Amino acid sequence: MTSVVIAYHSGYGHTKKIADAVHAGAASVAGVAAKLLDVSKIDDAGWADLAAADAIVFGAPTYMGGVSAPFKTFADASAKAWFSGQWKDKVAGGFTCSMSMSGDKYSSLMYMTTLAMQHGMIWVGTGTMPAQQPGAPDAINRLGGWIGVMAQADNVPPEQSPPQGDVDSAHGYGQRIAEKARALRG
Repeated sequence: MTSVVIAYHSGYGHTKKIADAVHAGAASVAGVAAKLLDVSKIDDAGWADLAAADAIVFGAPTYMGGVSAPFKTFADASAKAWFSGQWKDKVAGGFTCSMSMSGDKYSSLMYMTTLAMQHGMIWVGTGTMPAQQPGAPDAINRLGGWIGVMAQADNVPPEQSPPQGDVDSAHGYGQRIAEKARALRG
């Protein structure tokens, strides 16, 4: 069975809502087991899950133009896996969420891409065309992200935001990551 781990941090629950959608999308693919891993609470079992995974999808909110501090702490701690090449040739992807439409989400996704490249991973983008009506709340890829999923959340509870289009974009991305990982696993 192909294994996909969604390694994420969420400060207020909005990024977790996106992580849940990525997880559901990955889990919907036959022959794939998906698991959520809150990196702010990572333990030895979590590191073992990452070592055994065929794909790792990184997720973090964008704060002040970059990934959150708990995600950065996790990324720095991944140096142990880097030294042994544990994540080399695993499929990788990423997603981020911020309150602003832009919010410098691109820099967070580029950080995740760089992290994956440092580990020798194989990055998979969204493969999704932008929305015909950019910004429409129910539109897939309404923010026009190709590197990974970009979500925008208003300053309301996660039950109310991010909008359905962002959640659906994340679900589709989870499916895409799982399908690529399954294909590479053979």
